[in-house]
Amino acid sequence: MRPRNAALIGLGMVADTHAHALRDAGAARLHGVMARDADKARAFADRHGQPRVYEDLDALAADEELDFVILLTPPDARQDIIRTLAAAGLPVLMEKPVERDTGRAEAIVTLMDEAGLACGVTLQHRMRPAALDLQARLAAGQLGRIGSVDIRIPWWRDQSYYDSPGRGTYGRDGGGVLITQAIHTLDLALHLCGHVTGVQALTATTRLHELEGEDFATAGLRFASGAVGSVMATTAQFPGASEEIVINCERASARLAGDHLVLHWRDGRIEEIGGSGTTGGGGADPMAFTHAWHQAVIEDFATALADDRPPAITARSALAVHRLIDAIAASSRQGRQIPLQGALT
Repeated sequence: MRPRNAALIGLGMVADTHAHALRDAGAARLHGVMARDADKARAFADRHGQPRVYEDLDALAADEELDFVILLTPPDARQDIIRTLAAAGLPVLMEKPVERDTGRAEAIVTLMDEAGLACGVTLQHRMRPAALDLQARLAAGQLGRIGSVDIRIPWWRDQSYYDSPGRGTYGRDGGGVLITQAIHTLDLALHLCGHVTGVQALTATTRLHELEGEDFATAGLRFASGAVGSVMATTAQFPGASEEIVINCERASARLAGDHLVLHWRDGRIEEIGGSGTTGGGGADPMAFTHAWHQAVIEDFATALADDRPPAITARSALAVHRLIDAIAASSRQGRQIPLQGALT
């Protein structure tokens, strides 16, 4: 299989991660880049092997050698770009979130579905080896039925992070810690444990930060399986620590911290799988993490195009975590439990 040619649109904080992932990927390569600032795009290209620099979106869409686009813009800039890419027949892999809220995210998914084009999201926590191991065990019923789930994202961001224009706003990002940081761990929890049917929540902006959105959120959860759970997410816990999911089952409890899985079996056995549990991104440096999981997402997306199959992480599957985040926010605003509909397919 020849490597698929990919172009990056948007060259913000995470663009170097995607460029490094493409550098090391076997199924895809960096073919071109585009940004609003042409000088920035040329400088980026100079650092990453001299891919093409597109003058504008029309030039990118007209490139017959291009196989797919990796979209890294803020969520509020997506709709018009994706409309142009869909018209050009270009599949899209985008950074999370799909858009600022569920309604806008659904519009993007519908647009790409109607065009018959692959649309994926880099919710790369699903690709961590320890998470894949735990998913396989849960799916096979090795741990028994799930009783309860505890989700914690105790991260830290300096005020300087939120001083960047648009960051943590509803207009550009769709909110604060939930949609920007916690979305990865919440998505993984849904992927492992099934969909949530009810939420009772509180969100707030602590006195440690100034931003429009929330830097703290907590909620009780009811799962369709009958399990119950809790979530706490913040960027106000100095110095920050790895996110963690604890799943308490009939035969064992699983603690997934970063890419480190510990299984405590009821018969006394203890198993450990994966890395150290410290994967980066939870402290003051939001980019302190490996590009390996982004690479896994990109490799899968490119291979899916070659094999004419859906990618492992579709934009449609990401609608579930969008709905959960919207429900947490609504529950806090309204001061009541918010029901959620069934799982999205």
